[in-house]
Amino acid sequence: MRYSLLLHYPEMTAEQLGPEALAEGMRAFDAYITALDAAGVLIGAEVLRPVSATTTVTLAGGELVVQDGPFADTHEKLGGVVDIDVADLDAAIHWAQQAPPAAYGHVEIRPVATWVVDGDWTSYGHH
Repeated sequence: MRYSLLLHYPEMTAEQLGPEALAEGMRAFDAYITALDAAGVLIGAEVLRPVSATTTVTLAGGELVVQDGPFADTHEKLGGVVDIDVADLDAAIHWAQQAPPAAYGHVEIRPVATWVVDGDWTSYGHH
């Protein structure tokens, strides 16, 4: 089963973290992704740019509204996404609890319903 692990954590600049904490964080993420890849469950992973680079678009009011920044202004920000393919939710929880942000933020586990393969939408049971 495919899951997206949505990594939420307080956003800090490299200067706010300091060189030692930044290096340790990079080592922790590298070790985590290496472990996922070695287990054969990693589909992909992305770290997002800061929310200051975010643009939000909506047509909910009937016309286009473009907003600088994220829709929700919270202490924790969506900082990355890791896509995995594992047997079940228990396996997804196993990997989510090992994500570095689980120690200082939170990891949302979202089952994937459909995805694109070679330009076509697909879902479980329709590979």
